[in-house]
Amino acid sequence: MSGLVVNTFILLLVVIDPVGLAPMFGALSQGMSAPERARVAGRAVLLAGAILVGFAVAGRRLLGALGVGLPAFQIAGGVLLFLLAIDMVFARQSGLRSATPAEQREAARRSDISVFPLAFPLIAGPGALTTVLLVLTRSGVDAATYAVVFGVLAAVLAMTYAALRAADRLMRWLGETGANVISRLLGLVLAALAVQFVLNGLGACRI
Repeated sequence: MSGLVVNTFILLLVVIDPVGLAPMFGALSQGMSAPERARVAGRAVLLAGAILVGFAVAGRRLLGALGVGLPAFQIAGGVLLFLLAIDMVFARQSGLRSATPAEQREAARRSDISVFPLAFPLIAGPGALTTVLLVLTRSGVDAATYAVVFGVLAAVLAMTYAALRAADRLMRWLGETGANVISRLLGLVLAALAVQFVLNGLGACRI
């Protein structure tokens, strides 16, 4: 069970990337007062948590309804996470881990950014949704596994909220280069984990 805790924590921490979210939140929340930023960050994290938990609970049934087997999902999820890892290693921004330019322009016209683009797709994006379901499908669907995964998810989201609240201080301390260095290191870890997901899926296909 300790291995599940560590693996889930690393995966969610890398994919959600609280430090990488800080500069994006700072740009999106320009002109807001400190209390407004705190409220927006809190709503976004809660909404993202609800989206991730809902997908974790219903995702397996959705796959079954679509006729998609777990090995196929493991392979597809591993490929998706590998693409995300490439973006992180090369410090590129794409629709996998950030809002697209069109989405950013739409967000700039909105008075409330907590739902879009902050909760989705920045926090509860395709990578995070895939990761939660991959962990559950690989580890089982018993109550203990759900409790561990949701507990780790809550811890990572709490770290995300703290990073959003401290966005200005983080960027002054790390700078753009420091944030990119951290992102590249985490991307290497994610690439290895993504390859393992693909290998697990291929192995299950041969059974």
